[in-house]
Amino acid sequence: MIALPVFGYKSHISIDRRYGFIRAGEVTSAAHADGRMLRHVIAENSSSEVWADTAYRSRTNEIWLATARANAAKSAIRARIEHVFAHQKNRFGLFIRTIGIKRAEAKLTLANLAYNFDRLIFHERRAVTA
Repeated sequence: MIALPVFGYKSHISIDRRYGFIRAGEVTSAAHADGRMLRHVIAENSSSEVWADTAYRSRTNEIWLATARANAAKSAIRARIEHVFAHQKNRFGLFIRTIGIKRAEAKLTLANLAYNFDRLIFHERRAVTA
């Protein structure tokens, strides 16, 4: 197997299913395996259900989560997570081009905070019009 260099950073997040707020987040280098981050982002999860991208699926994580539901049934829920990333990329123009993981972590943490402010405004406006 040939090791290929991977450049960049990854943002791992967990969101609130009902309101879409980002509850926890971690930043890693792009070379870091996604599955290793699952426990870090759902440590504060109060729900008994976890809907994770297939990159987080491993035998170890499946045993830890004690779930083996079909991937197709989860896709609608996982799409909500992908919408967070799309919102950050399209609306905020988020593009991480930094040297050092701490700078990337700071930039992604601020993007997560800004996203939560957008969600808060959305829900407040929705409550006023309802």
